[in-house]
Amino acid sequence: MTREELNKDIQDEIENEEIKEKRKKLVKKVIKIIVILFIISVIFIVYTKIISTSGLKVKEERIEIKNIPDSFNGVKIIQFSDLQYGSTIFEDELKSLVKKINKRNPDIVIFTGDLIDQDYQAKHEENENIIKELNKINANIGKYAVSGDEDKDNFNTILTQAGFTVLDDSYDLIYNKENNPILITGLKSKTKDINKAFSYYKDEKSNKDIYSILIMHEPDTIDKVLNNYKVDLALTGGNLNGEIYIPKVGGLLTRKDAKKYTKSYYKINDTRLYVSSGVGTDKLGIRLGTMPSINFLRLAKTN
Repeated sequence: MTREELNKDIQDEIENEEIKEKRKKLVKKVIKIIVILFIISVIFIVYTKIISTSGLKVKEERIEIKNIPDSFNGVKIIQFSDLQYGSTIFEDELKSLVKKINKRNPDIVIFTGDLIDQDYQAKHEENENIIKELNKINANIGKYAVSGDEDKDNFNTILTQAGFTVLDDSYDLIYNKENNPILITGLKSKTKDINKAFSYYKDEKSNKDIYSILIMHEPDTIDKVLNNYKVDLALTGGNLNGEIYIPKVGGLLTRKDAKKYTKSYYKINDTRLYVSSGVGTDKLGIRLGTMPSINFLRLAKTN
């Protein structure tokens, strides 16, 4: 073998070793990336499915109002929505919710729909337990509810037996210690008759300046309502604030009639709109950037 051939063999061997070393480094990098992606995925799943869906935040707000009767000064309202029993909410979580509500001694309690998850078949015993627990909610003035898009035929039965007045496309006058009431109007999910719900104003003797609360499931319906009627305070749920919420972007996972208003609060001219992030979860069973919560609102009369 000549010196040139020997040198070539040595050079080839060196190049082969370098190629092998590069392959080893590449394989290590790929494995490292896979491991990192796996860890990130596990953290994401744990955070969105367990950490972000557990616990219950109380969002407290003081609402200053001029056109409210004196007897409603200081009245406390608690709104909860999208219980979605059977998703991440079961008996223990429901009991905890009731305790948190009662701890704040509310005057009015409002539920804005989606009682039981549509993919969960609640047993008779579970329905009875839901009635029992919701019945424990104490409200000094009253408890009101409207149905959501996932609520079935037994919704009215369960809520009525739990002491709630169901206001699906109807209204009620709320009195507190005197004969000067406020108006509460309810819209059922995907209603086709807003005028029926606001039939209070058809009476010529009705107070056109009465303080008006609207409760409904889908927040985007507010635009149709405000085209024809005055609403001072609107309470809604229906979209879990988009489930995955990114600041300055908004909610990413939305539903029909719940796409426009995904933040927790909006001021639309003279109307205050509060959108609950809900208590349970949707089909994916995840949350990111939005935690389960209830709204705790204090009415304060101002001059």
